[in-house]
Order: sequence, then C-alpha cells, then structure tokens
Amino acid sequence: MEMRNEKDVLGEVAVPADRLWGAQTQRCLNNFDIGTDTLPFSVIRALAIIKKSAAWANHKLGQLDQTTAEAISKAAQEVIDGKHNREFPLPPWQTGSGTQANMNANEVIANLANRSLGFEIGKKHPVHPNDHVNLSQSSNDTFPSAMHIAYAMDVCDKLIPALDHTIACLRQKQTAYQDVIKLGRTHFQDATPMLAGQELGAWASQLEAVKKRILRGLDDVFELAQGGTAIGTGLNTPDGFDEAVCTEIAELTRLPFKPVADKFSGLAAHDVLVGASGDLNQLAVALLKISNDIKTLCSGPRAGLAELIIPANEPGSSIMPGKVNPTQAEAIAMIACQVMGNHHTVSIAGSQGQLQLNVFKPVIIFNLIKSVEIVSDGLMCFTDHLLSGLDYDKDHLLEVQDRSLMLVTALAPIIGYDKCAEIARKAHSENTTLKQAALSLGYISEQDFDAHVRADQMLHPFPTTNTDAGSS
Repeated sequence: MEMRNEKDVLGEVAVPADRLWGAQTQRCLNNFDIGTDTLPFSVIRALAIIKKSAAWANHKLGQLDQTTAEAISKAAQEVIDGKHNREFPLPPWQTGSGTQANMNANEVIANLANRSLGFEIGKKHPVHPNDHVNLSQSSNDTFPSAMHIAYAMDVCDKLIPALDHTIACLRQKQTAYQDVIKLGRTHFQDATPMLAGQELGAWASQLEAVKKRILRGLDDVFELAQGGTAIGTGLNTPDGFDEAVCTEIAELTRLPFKPVADKFSGLAAHDVLVGASGDLNQLAVALLKISNDIKTLCSGPRAGLAELIIPANEPGSSIMPGKVNPTQAEAIAMIACQVMGNHHTVSIAGSQGQLQLNVFKPVIIFNLIKSVEIVSDGLMCFTDHLLSGLDYDKDHLLEVQDRSLMLVTALAPIIGYDKCAEIARKAHSENTTLKQAALSLGYISEQDFDAHVRADQMLHPFPTTNTDAGSS
C-alpha cells in the first residue's frame, strides 16, 4: 500500500496515500484495533453539520475569511451527504471524549477543502484541521453536541415515522374489529368479554403514550453544549458564538437547536441522553408486551388459544412440515431485549462523569443510535409483515365465548358474588353450561338469566337510573 507521512504534535505517522484522514485518525486506528464496530453515520453526519455551521458562524463573527468558510462548508456538505463514509473508520472504543472522532472529521474536511482549492492533501494548507475546521470548538463541546444532533435527527427522521406507521396500522385494525366480541383474560385465565378492537386499541394507545414521551424528551435534547469548548467557559470563542452556531445548526437541520443554559453541565453530564435512552427503554417494554400478547393469542393452531391468525411468511420448522411461527413477534421481542441492554449500558456510562467531563461519550451515543436504528427498522418489519396481515378467527372467538364461565359475572349485581361463584364451580365440575347450573341451583329464572347473561351487554358500565345522586 502506498503511504504518505503526516505530522502531528507527537511526530510523523504513515497514512495510506489514498485516504483523506490524517495523523490523529491513523493513530487511533493503530492504537484501538478493537472489534468491527464503527461510529454510526448519524454521528459522523452530526459532526459535519457542526463543522459547516461553525465555519459560517466564525465567518459572520469575523474569525474566518469567506474563501475558507466556503471551502469548509462545501467539504462538510459532502460528508453530510454520505459521499465519504469510508473515510470514517474509527470504532466507538476510543478516547472517552470522542476527540479522535472529532479530529477524524476535522482532518477529512480539511483535506477535502484543500483539494477543492487546488492544494495537496495532507499538508494542512491553506485549511488547517485544528486552526480552521475546529475553530472556536473543542472535542469536549463538539462531540456532545453531535450526540444530541445525531439522536434528534434519527428520532425525527426514522423512529417517529416508524411509530406512526405501526400506530396507524393498529388503529385501522381496531376499526375493522370494533364489533367483534372476544373473551378477555387476566392471569392467563378466562375473564369477562371485550371487543377485539379494544385489545388492538390498547396496543395503539400504549405506543402513542411512548411516542409522546419521546417527543417531550426531545425538548432537552435540542439544547446543545456547543460554545462551551474545553470545560464550559467558552475559552477561545468569540462572544455570541454559541448562539450563532446553534442558529446555523437549526437552519441546516430544520430542528430547534439552541445553546444549553449551563454548558458546564452539558459537558460534564449526559443525563438528557440517559433520559432519552429511558424513553427508548419504555418503548421496548411496550413492544415486548405487545409481542408476548400476539404470541399467546396466536398459539396453536390446535393446542393453544388460536384466536389470532398470523401471516405465513416463511416455513416455521426445518423438521415439522406446515408449521407457522410468529417470527416477526420474536424479532421485535429480541430487539426490545437489545434496547433494554443498551439502556443499561447508557445508564452506567452516564453515571461515570468525573468533574468537568464525562468520558464515556462514544459508548453512550453508539448504544443510543443503535437502539433507534434497530427499533425503527424493526417496527417497519413488524407492521408490514405481521400486523397488517393479522386476523381474528371469529368462529373460534364465538365458540370460546359461549363456553366461558366468567359470563356469570353479569349476575353478581342480581344474586350476589357467592351464588355466582357456586354456579361457576358447579358448571365447571359437572361440565355443563352456566345456564344449566344456575337453573338447577334455583338461583335465577331462565327468563332473567337470558336477559342478563349476554356478552354484548357486558362491554360497558350499566346505565344508572338514580336521578337524585349527589343531592342532599
């Protein structure tokens, strides 16, 4: 491989001649050859957004000339557009401040800018990675700002649309089954009747509640530490840089980013992102519950509940012919487990800030972005390949409903709990119907039984006729 020599403050480093990164990136590659993971593109894009925004903010504040600002801006935009992804090979397992990742962006953008201006790459002239691309910045404020930008953009661009897609599908299914009566269950035991649409609607409402929480959490994520530089003081930035750079970032991303009120906190702690991870953890909890419900309801088809019919997407067994498994429900459940594990990692990493800097930044954003990525993709697959083709076996629902002992609950206001329990026990032990048991015990007439024990009348509160309620 043809190499070129580059210099940094520690001396010379051999860099592959065809690569746009420089000495500090190469040192990281040499010293942190760990695994195969690299920082997500979302983080690289966010770093480039900051570099482009900082160039224009510095220019407007008189710190950078027009030609240099334009060259940096053009180079950064190419990175934002994903044209140079292979130039960002660094793993998350590096310095805890993300310095190497920040310098990777500085070096690539500087070399792109210099090449566009007709100069040789690797010479740091006329655009210098530190003096120009990193002007008015430190890794300590740039990387946490990139963390916030990456998460916010992925949530808005990927997760919320995926959630909306799933919720819309469930609401459509709720409408389709709004008149279908089925048996409810608690403790894995028969309970009183409900509508199939209510079961589906509960899942949709659960996801809507999580969506609201995620969106509320973005309010804090939109606050950036940019402008705090090394420890939060804003050393080496012109007055007003924090506002100027956040304005540029907001215009570029079309999201309401603004400076955080306390930049010391923005560098030293990542409680906001720990909270965001908690929101994703709540989503994982909801999805695992929904997955388990579906797997239970479609169990069978002969020896289980067999109430739900799921799409037969692929053969379910390599040995049992004709088997259909709830594979999409299993996949989303595994994703939920992974998100929960990622949240645990983020929580531990978030607790490890020391004094003026948390040095677990790369592992926090790596896990957070991975959670957003897999749950967004998982929701789309889960919705398109399972929920959209979900169907209830109406004949089976009716059969189960007619055999239910819990319909006796409708008689409790009339003959009392104890007599109802006796009817249910007698019907179960003698394998008779509730009606037969009730009539043989003489607790109610056939006419009254037929009038009250009706599943379609057990789906809502009974109307009150007490017109004097609340009067003295």
